[in-house]
Amino acid sequence: MAFRARASLRREAGVEQHATTLELFYDLVFVFAITQVSHLLLDHLDWTGAGQATLVLLVVWWSWNYTTWVTNELDPGSIAVRLLLIGLMLASLLMAIAIPDAFGDKALLFAGSYVAIQVGRHLFLTFVAAEPGTNERVRAGRILTWFVAAGVLWIAGALADGSARTVLWLAALAVDYAAPMVTFWVPGLPRVTPEAWDVGTGHFAERFQLFIIIALGESIVITGATTANHELTTVTIVAFGLAFLITAALWWLYFTLVAAIAERRLAEAVNRTVLARDAYTYLHVVIVAGILLSAVGDEIVIAHPTDELKDSELAAVVAGPALYLLALVLLRLRMSGTLGGRRLVGAVACLAVAAIGTFAPALVVAGLLFTVLVAVIVGDQIAGGRRHRRGEPSPLERVAPAG
Repeated sequence: MAFRARASLRREAGVEQHATTLELFYDLVFVFAITQVSHLLLDHLDWTGAGQATLVLLVVWWSWNYTTWVTNELDPGSIAVRLLLIGLMLASLLMAIAIPDAFGDKALLFAGSYVAIQVGRHLFLTFVAAEPGTNERVRAGRILTWFVAAGVLWIAGALADGSARTVLWLAALAVDYAAPMVTFWVPGLPRVTPEAWDVGTGHFAERFQLFIIIALGESIVITGATTANHELTTVTIVAFGLAFLITAALWWLYFTLVAAIAERRLAEAVNRTVLARDAYTYLHVVIVAGILLSAVGDEIVIAHPTDELKDSELAAVVAGPALYLLALVLLRLRMSGTLGGRRLVGAVACLAVAAIGTFAPALVVAGLLFTVLVAVIVGDQIAGGRRHRRGEPSPLERVAPAG
């Protein structure tokens, strides 16, 4: 009876799955969380603020990422799994609420919510959703062990002050992010190999694509909210239009080919788990960081369209698109072993715009960044047309196994 109950919590093997409405509902919390991270950076636009925003983003991403790996094997239609996700959603909302003061008075709420998410989810996966002695329980138990170890550091950091908190949280983050690299090895116990995980490609890739949409949606929210708080002068409207078009260009660059090629390479990979870990778990957060930073830049440009920006503001404006393009280069390198030349040149060009921004107004900087993104898109279209005329297959048609 217990075996049948546990089996009913898991997705049916061999059946292609898609994101459910419950998963989409769960994702709504992370629209708010990403907005909170953006505001944290905007309120502390210096190296300390950038470091804090990076740490918080990595925490938010890690909590969402592991839930995605778990729902890739569990059935969200099960009542127990539904209750689990709703509980995780509530804890995630508490974590997001604490973000603006995560390094202050709400440190314990931030860290405690995060630890509750990670440990609680994998307690369920280990002792409720898996039978004793099974591969599922072994791997879930190993992950739980790492979360408990990191959790001690997270809570200790929340109870500490000043630099001690930062050191403890950086150590906790290092433990969290190192765990998948060593496949959750625990001293004295047999190693769990990557083959212990069976990644359902379609659902898995779709969930990460949806998080990119979440990040882009946060950019749209910031663009609209910032514009609504300013007088609608001609320059404000132009800045608003450029911010929207930059966000649309970011969408185009990822979803026109990159998303589909990445999904196909994952499906055909020899070692699918390792490729999923590297390309999605690790590299997709860099893409998200680029989008988030671009959103911060959009708000700065809309608020100060005719001003010459301060060094920190200019850095934020140009770094967003540059980081985004670089992340796509890294993703292609991991997926295919080749460099994306146009995106790499585009990233360098975005950084070069910073030199012009030292004497030009913010609106000009935004216009130049948009021009760079459009140039990369046009380059892709020209290259695709040339391949078609030569009768060569498209990147989707000539994908080879990887990983």
